[in-house]
Amino acid sequence: MLPAYAVEVGTEPMVRPARNSVGGRPFLDRGQEWPECFCGERMTLFFQFDIPGDVEPFGGDHLLVFHCRAHNDASEPQLADGRLVPKYWDAPQPPYPAPFWRVLIQSGAALPSPEAEPSVCALPLALRPFADTSDEEGGGAQTFKVGGNPSWVQEPEEYTCACGADLVYVCQVPEGMDFAVHPGLPEQPYSVRADTYWLFLGNEVYLLACPDRCDPAAVWPVNQN
Repeated sequence: MLPAYAVEVGTEPMVRPARNSVGGRPFLDRGQEWPECFCGERMTLFFQFDIPGDVEPFGGDHLLVFHCRAHNDASEPQLADGRLVPKYWDAPQPPYPAPFWRVLIQSGAALPSPEAEPSVCALPLALRPFADTSDEEGGGAQTFKVGGNPSWVQEPEEYTCACGADLVYVCQVPEGMDFAVHPGLPEQPYSVRADTYWLFLGNEVYLLACPDRCDPAAVWPVNQN
């Protein structure tokens, strides 16, 4: 059985930086700027955490998920010769000239950024090991988790990185997961509540990453509903 950890969101607002958090101060590699959307707006940090050491091949690395507040849409893979296009993390995402998200897996993220995420309320995350028991079709639990087996809502999706490596499943975010935001902020397009933001229209999200680590941003967010 593959190692799996349920990702649990706490309720007590954070006052200090934490590596495992919703919102908060992102822990970024030295030289890594806070990602910006093509629209010029700084992306929102939805969550980050240290990947447990036994979740191969990324154990010990730091995962961060950013998404533009103003552009709330689903991802669409762009392929060339059976692979994701080169630098797909920066490639056009029709009808947009570039992606509206950035997912990073970094190995040297030692210090928190000076600034905190201003939109999403900072809450702690706890990673709890659990038995991600497979169903008859080989899928795991449909929950917020890292490791284990993806619980595909539709048919399983597999992608090959532009570098030639087959992407591997890392993390799953459940459909309709709300991320609370501070009062008075602009409402997210296509959201159902003014006080929360969604990732990718609230779709079930599966993060698949390049095991060869050809780039910290070599992560593809699969969306299903």
